[in-house]
Amino acid sequence: MVWVPLSPTSSDRRAPLCAPSTTTMSLEWLMDWSWSLDGLRDFIATGIQSFRDCDATALVAVACLLVLFVWYCYHVGREQPRAYATVNALMQSAEANGVQNGFVYCQSPECVRCSHHDGLNQKLYHNLQEYAKRYSWSGMGRIHKGIREQGRYLNSRPSIQKPEVFFLPDLPTTPYFSRDTQKHDVELLERNFQTILCEFETLYKAFSNCSLPQGWKMNSTPSGEWFTFYLVNQGMCVPRNCRRCPRTYRLLGSLRTCIGNNVFGNACISVLSPGTVIAEHYGPTNIRIRCHLGLKTPSNCELVVGGEPQCWAEGRCLLFDDSFLHTAFHEGAPEEGPRVVFMVDLWHPNVAAAERQALDFIFAPGR
Repeated sequence: MVWVPLSPTSSDRRAPLCAPSTTTMSLEWLMDWSWSLDGLRDFIATGIQSFRDCDATALVAVACLLVLFVWYCYHVGREQPRAYATVNALMQSAEANGVQNGFVYCQSPECVRCSHHDGLNQKLYHNLQEYAKRYSWSGMGRIHKGIREQGRYLNSRPSIQKPEVFFLPDLPTTPYFSRDTQKHDVELLERNFQTILCEFETLYKAFSNCSLPQGWKMNSTPSGEWFTFYLVNQGMCVPRNCRRCPRTYRLLGSLRTCIGNNVFGNACISVLSPGTVIAEHYGPTNIRIRCHLGLKTPSNCELVVGGEPQCWAEGRCLLFDDSFLHTAFHEGAPEEGPRVVFMVDLWHPNVAAAERQALDFIFAPGR
């Protein structure tokens, strides 16, 4: 049976002579068109000719790109970190003796630098995947690369720079940074120099007693005494200490690049007594810049980062990358008093905003 077009009715012939709309013409055309075998053959032939008229090379290129993109998305989402040595394996020999850099080191389970868990890379990758599921993989290429290759990065870094926990690849490296690197925060800290100094002097009066005052910590050193008073310790606020330095603590909230939400963020007052030498060591990561605001800076005090010495100055900030091998010492006379700095960790300027958000999630305290 063959369908043929219907003849127009008298009513159709009496229709006004006006241009019908595109939609009306399309509907009438579809209704009036005959699906004969010849018509179907012509339709197929027209479609084949249209495809042949396209540039075959361009079509092949687009198809290849689509296949590669799908494969990459699948690969990124499913690949597990390579089986390189974990941080625990890299430091196994040191842990066997309980010694790091020549002296006994902290073994607190709360310390991110000292509690080297087995399978750290797997844990970090799991956290990254969880973040990507909640938010996006966009901008996570460098973090993914860093976690996947972490063991190799930590094991093959030159001895001058070896972060102990996490290395983010492709960040510019230098022992010291210009004050303009984080200009807003540097200027804000320096404007509040007197405020921070006054709160320190109130705290330091408690050292007239023989015992270590409440809130202060003593750190291991080959010689001398090194004390710290933390307001933020590895991303965790210390409420009792913050209440004793309220203006300094409020100041932290005004800093734009302060690391306050992950385990690599710290803010404290650091005191070196005369005759103190801090053994050479590496910081845990290269994603941060450590800022020292000089509060009391006697003569014969130096910070050495990556083999380059620098001196502190009162009321001035000194920025450095503590993932480089570094040390500090106070060789001044006892009557000169302690060297005192206010220390705060800031984001490395080349860590993008999306990466900062992801790193805060991955390295959140207690995660």
